[in-house]
Amino acid sequence: MLLPQSCLLCAADCGNALLCPACHDGLPRLPDTRCPRCALPTPQGAVCGNCLKQAPHFDATVAAFDYAFPVDKLVQQLKYAHRLAVADFFANALLREELPSVELVIPLPLSNSRLRERGFNQAVEIARPIARALDLLLALTSCTRRVDTAPQAMLPWKERRKNVKNAFECTVDLGGRSLLLVDDVMTTGATLDECARVLKDHGAGTICCCVTARTV
Repeated sequence: MLLPQSCLLCAADCGNALLCPACHDGLPRLPDTRCPRCALPTPQGAVCGNCLKQAPHFDATVAAFDYAFPVDKLVQQLKYAHRLAVADFFANALLREELPSVELVIPLPLSNSRLRERGFNQAVEIARPIARALDLLLALTSCTRRVDTAPQAMLPWKERRKNVKNAFECTVDLGGRSLLLVDDVMTTGATLDECARVLKDHGAGTICCCVTARTV
């Protein structure tokens, strides 16, 4: 703890930070003008055509980064190399965004088999410091993943919605409470949309997806 650590991306000395200033400043950012519903870049920040055509069950999306190099490598370091310090880095990046006022934080759940395989849920690790900083309840058991679906990244985009259909289960009445639904990456948004649908069916009010990175 007394020694300076190396930047996770370039190995330069970076004190007690995860990344050196140069790598941190070079992370790919999303443009300021984005669809308020799904965070895709749009002219003047208008609602995108996809959300106008078929509105998702969530109401808003906050994302810290564009899912491009080297953010994709940081996500992989978290999920597959168990570098949990990356989760704190991502949480702090999201806390610098303009988060809405909510009453409850729910991390996107993993199936039991995936949780046993990985040893942790990356969404929980990102959500935990966010809930602590906002002084909100982190709901770890309200929503579960009852189906061990095929990894979304392995499927064509058009198959992803079908893959996660009925994958989630909610066990509580959410009583109109506003939620922050936390995950690491939003690609098509199909998984978060299906989870939001189940949460809305169980009484959730507004739902804001809070993701580290958005694929554009």
